[in-house]
Amino acid sequence: MQHVRDLAATLKEKKGFDLKMMIGLDGFVDEIIHPVDKRQDFNNFTRIKTIADFGARISKAAGLSTNIEMVTVQTKLGGNGPILSNALLEYGVKLTYVGTLGSPDIHPVFKPMVEKAEAVYSFCQPGHTDAYEFEDGKLLMGKLSTLNTLTWDVFKKEMGGTEKLAKLIADCHLFGMENWTMMPHMSEIWQGLIEEVFPLLPDPAQKPLAFFDLADPEKRTKDDIRRAMGLIGKFEGKFRTILGLNEKEVYEIASVMDVAVSDSGDKLKDTVMAVYKALGIYCLMVHPVRSACCAIGDEYFYTDGPFCEKPKLTTGAGDNLNAGFCLAQALGLSPLASLTMGVSTSGYYVRNAKSPTFDDVIKFAEDWLEGKV
Repeated sequence: MQHVRDLAATLKEKKGFDLKMMIGLDGFVDEIIHPVDKRQDFNNFTRIKTIADFGARISKAAGLSTNIEMVTVQTKLGGNGPILSNALLEYGVKLTYVGTLGSPDIHPVFKPMVEKAEAVYSFCQPGHTDAYEFEDGKLLMGKLSTLNTLTWDVFKKEMGGTEKLAKLIADCHLFGMENWTMMPHMSEIWQGLIEEVFPLLPDPAQKPLAFFDLADPEKRTKDDIRRAMGLIGKFEGKFRTILGLNEKEVYEIASVMDVAVSDSGDKLKDTVMAVYKALGIYCLMVHPVRSACCAIGDEYFYTDGPFCEKPKLTTGAGDNLNAGFCLAQALGLSPLASLTMGVSTSGYYVRNAKSPTFDDVIKFAEDWLEGKV
């Protein structure tokens, strides 16, 4: 646990930082839903505990029918970009958000985030996610027809043209465009940035960071995924590029990229290193449910996390981990410290159903050391 002790001490020295970030591109209204198992009365029910139990309930209805009650326990801001941004804003980052938060008016769920941001550019109505939460995971049912209107031409025009875009991006310590899977024209927008904006960007001695999160690419074709991986690799020309994946996603990317990984030895480590080398980027970070790992500089780093058996909220846990990791990297922390910051951020989030402040995460790390979490 020395790395947890080191993180708490290091963060105390980093208070008062001044970091600017620009994040996009999605925006969803999330309904957190508990499927009902048994209802005792109007006010009390037990929920279906596991995804397997939910699947069994549905399977039993094949050839027949069934009725499953869904209880909305919370309506909140959603999407990888907004949740990531909300966490970074809680930490005190100066943030510009570009995305789909509502137009002409911002949807009310985003108002608290918007009030804390330095600037916000919103292009269309947000998508909607029904997030069915269970003790062993979640099922995210997305509705994203409104997002189809956000093309490269619309994005470029609404942002004021390529020169203004270049100026905004060049002023940031970290730039990120999240949720490739759910944004129909994200690859087109990345291509436009590479071809039209990159030539306008400076070449500083220390490249800024760029962060990407695919958000479960299983539904996309192999050709689409391969193209996206190639485009992310091209960002390395102007940025130190970070790709964040969960464990399921890293195995999917390995398969799509025809990266052969042996089942012998440490499968996760071998897969991470193989995909990292194939991508040719600064960092590949992967977060299984109980841990996190990354490859940077041809080295592999790993930490267990403060696992929570009965979380208050899991939707957004990965985005909070990404926020902690990205902030730590922007602050110049080591790979292991960055992973520890990531799992501490998500560990606090799932226990408290909200993102931590800088002081909160320091206290969480200290409590983790003392066995209080």
